[in-house]
Amino acid sequence: MMSSGKSRVKMRPPRNRDSGDVNFDESWAVLSTAMQEMYRKNASRLSYEELYRTAYTLVLKKHAERLYNSFKTFVAQHLREVVSTELAPLASNTTNSLLTSTVGGGGVTSTIAVPLAAADKREGGIRFLKAVKAQWDDHCLCMRMISDILMYMDRVYCKELQLPLIYDAGLALFRDHVIRNNEFQVGEHIYAIILDQIQLERDGDIVDTSAIKATVLMLESLTEDKIDGETVYSRSFEPKFLRSSVDFYTTETDKLSRECDSSQYLIKTEKRLQEEFERAMSYLSVTSEPKITKIVEENLITKNMVSVIKSDASGLTFMISNDRFDDLKRLYRLCKRVDPEKTDLRSALIARIIQQGGEINQDAIEVLKHPDKSKGVTVQNAATIAAFKWVEEVLGLKEKYDRILNDTMDGDNQIQTSLTNAFSSFINQINRCSEFLSLFIDDNLKKGLKGKTEDEAEAVLDRAITLFRYITDKDMFETYYKTHLAKRLLGGRSISDDVERMMITKLKMEVGFSFTTKLEGMFKDMKVSNDIMQEYRAHVQNTDPERTIDMAVSVLTSTNWPVSLSTIESHTCVYPPEIERIKRSFEKFYVDRHSGRVLTWNPNMGNADIRVAFRKRKHELNVSTYAMVILMLFNDLADGESLTFEEIKAATSIPDNELIRNLQSLAVVPKTRILIKQPMSKDINAADRFSFNLGFESQYIRIKIPTVAYINKTETETERKGTMDKVDELRRYQTDAAIVRIMKARKSLEHNILVAEVTGQLSSHFHPDAALIKKRIDAMLEREYIERSAENRQLYHYLA
Repeated sequence: MMSSGKSRVKMRPPRNRDSGDVNFDESWAVLSTAMQEMYRKNASRLSYEELYRTAYTLVLKKHAERLYNSFKTFVAQHLREVVSTELAPLASNTTNSLLTSTVGGGGVTSTIAVPLAAADKREGGIRFLKAVKAQWDDHCLCMRMISDILMYMDRVYCKELQLPLIYDAGLALFRDHVIRNNEFQVGEHIYAIILDQIQLERDGDIVDTSAIKATVLMLESLTEDKIDGETVYSRSFEPKFLRSSVDFYTTETDKLSRECDSSQYLIKTEKRLQEEFERAMSYLSVTSEPKITKIVEENLITKNMVSVIKSDASGLTFMISNDRFDDLKRLYRLCKRVDPEKTDLRSALIARIIQQGGEINQDAIEVLKHPDKSKGVTVQNAATIAAFKWVEEVLGLKEKYDRILNDTMDGDNQIQTSLTNAFSSFINQINRCSEFLSLFIDDNLKKGLKGKTEDEAEAVLDRAITLFRYITDKDMFETYYKTHLAKRLLGGRSISDDVERMMITKLKMEVGFSFTTKLEGMFKDMKVSNDIMQEYRAHVQNTDPERTIDMAVSVLTSTNWPVSLSTIESHTCVYPPEIERIKRSFEKFYVDRHSGRVLTWNPNMGNADIRVAFRKRKHELNVSTYAMVILMLFNDLADGESLTFEEIKAATSIPDNELIRNLQSLAVVPKTRILIKQPMSKDINAADRFSFNLGFESQYIRIKIPTVAYINKTETETERKGTMDKVDELRRYQTDAAIVRIMKARKSLEHNILVAEVTGQLSSHFHPDAALIKKRIDAMLEREYIERSAENRQLYHYLA
């Protein structure tokens, strides 16, 4: 039923003074004449009390049905006359797309078709809408007055028979005899005019939105009989509006695809969406807003967004490469409207990141394969420079995408997950990522952070941790980091213990206490060593005050330090007698205080300061322990005498690789040629002879002679193979321990569940291979830690 939304005049029913019958025709003549005066806008002359009494009497005398029908017939006739005399002439002149113009001359006339200009079309349509609206307003006003006169019939007759009240019946009559007038098609004219006005506005013209809004409100006020919630607007006009919009946006999509690049396409798409939203909220119904928005989204976004994203000239790749952040914002907003998962956008971002990351990886791999092609650097340094460059470029790429994520995509969690997966994918494609990152951190902790504030240093470490998070094989990183940390601590190369501890704290927060236990143990060993040396120096002061050689020893717990540093089988050395005496003195001092412990000496990481007298002046040389042992051999030689490589090797027992490196540092490097090599060449051969360079000169009194390749470099293939063997061995131990822990807790498990749980426990350190886990399960079966079930071969039982 329609809602009148009107106020009613309160009237008391008249006293029934006449109990006789009433003449309906006479009474109706009075009422119909009054209604005509209302339509003619002469209602001020009428006596509403008399009219109410007349209607009241008719209802009281059982003429309600006839009165009700007469009212409907009268109003219907009046509305038909309004349509034919007032609206039809306007309709015929406003909705035609052509005007006819008669031209004549010499008694001859003809008719030509002239297109309506946009302005004429707009103004003619608005005139018609205003005319309809004027008739609607007059009709509603008359219906309110008539409803007041027939108020008693509303209460007694209409409500009892569940008929539309007078006001609502009047609105229904307007709907049926004006809007749906079959002869003059007023409603169709209204719909066509509104659609034309919308099209004009879409084409950039300015339209009278107030007239359209008033007409739409009229259509929304007219409800459909027996259809709850349906109005003329929603049932008759809106479907036409939506169909025309589909046609328009289908064409618009094709047009924009041909004429616009991705940036312009996104801008115009957002503009269309905003226009349709404002149109619906301004002068159409708010119920149309989600429907027209869906049409725009389906045509301009869903159907074409993949092409926009993948456009070679202006798509996502172009936007990222050229920092087109405004375009990226639009792209994100539009994709999010039609797909909450942002599937196409996330796929494109992943592909782009992997592509860019693959290019960074390939550059590094090319340098590692062909280091001799690098210009301006030695082969030895080329790989290390490539490692630093790889880290910086990956971090730079990560920071760029972080900015894109936060500034253009609202930090979207789904996209962040996709970015994380993409970075993890390409970073772990290069199997030396752990080594590269450890070298980067090592370089910063030795010199890169020098002079920086605490906040700046922490920012650099945070960048490193960012990359660390993506590395799958964290145990590989741990291996390299321990080696590099050991060299920094033992060589006194770290810029600050506080910064070192800060880094370890950050690693602990990422992967837990077990990851950093040995790193913290290394620091503890260094502190304990300092305390021991203070005690030892006090002991020497009391027992041997004449000693001229000072010695500092780092006592290391073998389980805390890298395997390559804590095993000494390959690091043997015959020390000079005076050094051997001091060494034995310290051993006795230490064993006396720590009964049961065994000291094994590891000279490959030591260094020594020695004073050397040359022809012109004395210099203090800082050299490795091995270099010190080599130089001490030349104390006993006369001027001009020399030693061969084999003689030096026999006298010192230094391993070949260490001996070669140290002889290169002492005899090949131009600025530090303490020894003279014959014949002179970069390579060290068994037949080479070495003599003391008495004529050595330098402007510096104190000279540091680094061992060739002592500075942390990328590993050679041989070194890398050794590292991998050690890591693989450690992984076997970790896998065994995980299997035992899980089986001890669960007692019985099926094979697949056991593999899954072992994988889960080890994934924070490395990504375990299913084949490795199976081999270790077989090993546990052989060693009788677990056994197979006799009934189910896939089931294992723990053996206490």
